Amino acid sequence: MNYQLLANRAEDFVRKYMYEHDNPALLYHNLPHAQNIVSVTSQIAKHYEVNDKDFFIVIAAGWFLNSGYYEDISEPEKEGIKIAEAFFKNAEIEEDAVQAVKKCILATRTPGAHQTILEQIVCDADSFYLGTEDFPKYNRLRRKELELLNNIYIDKDNWRKRTIKLFEGHEYYTDYCKEHLNKNKVKNLQQLKKKDLLQTLSVNPITKLVNAPADTIEKSEPNKKSKVESPERTIETMLRTTSANSQRLSNQADSKAHILISVNAIIISLLLSVVVRKMDGYSWLTIPVLLLLFVNLTTIIFSILATKPNIPKGVFSQDDLKQHKVNLLFFGNFFKMNFDEYARSMLQVMGDRQFLYLSMLRNLHEQGIVLAKKYRMLKTAYSVFMYGLVGSVIAFLIASGYF
Repeated sequence: MNYQLLANRAEDFVRKYMYEHDNPALLYHNLPHAQNIVSVTSQIAKHYEVNDKDFFIVIAAGWFLNSGYYEDISEPEKEGIKIAEAFFKNAEIEEDAVQAVKKCILATRTPGAHQTILEQIVCDADSFYLGTEDFPKYNRLRRKELELLNNIYIDKDNWRKRTIKLFEGHEYYTDYCKEHLNKNKVKNLQQLKKKDLLQTLSVNPITKLVNAPADTIEKSEPNKKSKVESPERTIETMLRTTSANSQRLSNQADSKAHILISVNAIIISLLLSVVVRKMDGYSWLTIPVLLLLFVNLTTIIFSILATKPNIPKGVFSQDDLKQHKVNLLFFGNFFKMNFDEYARSMLQVMGDRQFLYLSMLRNLHEQGIVLAKKYRMLKTAYSVFMYGLVGSVIAFLIASGYF
């Protein structure tokens, strides 16, 4: 049995599966993480000098371990086993090896459930990150992934407490991981506890209660479950990302317009300085030259219109402010106002969460309108330049052939 070839086939199978079932929300349990687990699994297995068959078992388990998250995040181990079974249907391999792969995957679900060294290797590879210097990065990815998958906001302090609890209930099972990871694992735990202690000492309970979102404040009644926290952070991230994307598209449009203006300005300069001066001897080129000049000039005009700024009047009324019709996030609506009026109005916006979000949405909407205008003008400029240039060349050819 060529176990190395079979391991390569398992890798190709998982890579293809994850590519076809891609989920952008899986920031942690994805292909790079699967590759990392397999690398760590190989590292531990080589230390124990396992035979080829056992080496294949732990490597295959490492590949299929994370694939289940692409189907069901609540029971990824069971789904991972199903995906592994689909692979093994077309693979000629002993049944005991298949069962061993399944047991290795299931062993990661329940700490302490492992019975063999192979299961211990896979379990330690799965939690290898707890004892590495990259733990903070992986921990952030796990929290963000959980927020995206469940559409919730997870408070950093609560997540830190959960992570501390995870550390305190965790242990490495192989001597290799105990020797190489326990020291750094203790260091990571101490850092978490230090942050948790500083946070606890720095927060005034009254201030925390006052600043808490209305929908998260609950009476401390026994047997009453706390509500899921408001996903404000996710909303703000979405608004910030959308605004940044619009700005990037606007910059791209300006760059494209600048290119068109430069190219057509050069063509016009050449035509005026070289061709037009010699038109007396080449009168038959008059129509093609005028056509090309018209095309260049029209392209420049539309390119300038695409980048031409549109500044509003710079003032707003109190009625606009009361009716939430003004966007104070754009300078064009307040640059003629004095600072005291602007400050009072801005404080009113910041004090009203609904008004603040409405202003952000209005700002995004206005960015979209401006962006659409830019790209319409830019599309027209490119069309005029492309078709006009072709028409001008054809006119030059006809004039040259006729005269």
